[in-house]
Amino acid sequence: MVSSVTVPHDSEISKYLAEAHLYDAFEVPTDTSERSALEIYIDILAQTPDWVNRLMAARNRIVALLGLKNLGQLDNVDNSKAPGSYKVGDHVGIFSILFLSDREVVLVESDKHLDAKVSIYKTTGPQGGSAVMSTAIHVNNLLGHAYLLFVWPLHKLIVPALLARSS
Repeated sequence: MVSSVTVPHDSEISKYLAEAHLYDAFEVPTDTSERSALEIYIDILAQTPDWVNRLMAARNRIVALLGLKNLGQLDNVDNSKAPGSYKVGDHVGIFSILFLSDREVVLVESDKHLDAKVSIYKTTGPQGGSAVMSTAIHVNNLLGHAYLLFVWPLHKLIVPALLARSS
């Protein structure tokens, strides 16, 4: 079951929250013992629902009219590349790796209107492991604020849907 949680205080992405305009975090129980945070993220992307890909395609068509980037699809991952071969700066889906450790991966996508950071942070505990997906958004201009009016409510549907399919 996916639940809304606070951004883990010892996560790398927590360093970006003070300047963020919006942020959130969702957690899902999952086996984290044998997988790195990046492997968990790649597994999440592999389960992307079709309706999310259709929303991304619509988003890309609409924002092209505003001069924003076509991000492609969330699940656009090179399946021939081993997860252990990724390094900071490499693309995974629509994001580039900003920080990479076994416990957490922070990814970023920047455009003239906003900077979006996403983290997968793995936890372990007596009841098992979980993955926390956190998002931090830094808005750069008025277009970014307008964009978020439409995208943030969808984000609140998409992230739990991605996590629910991965558990």
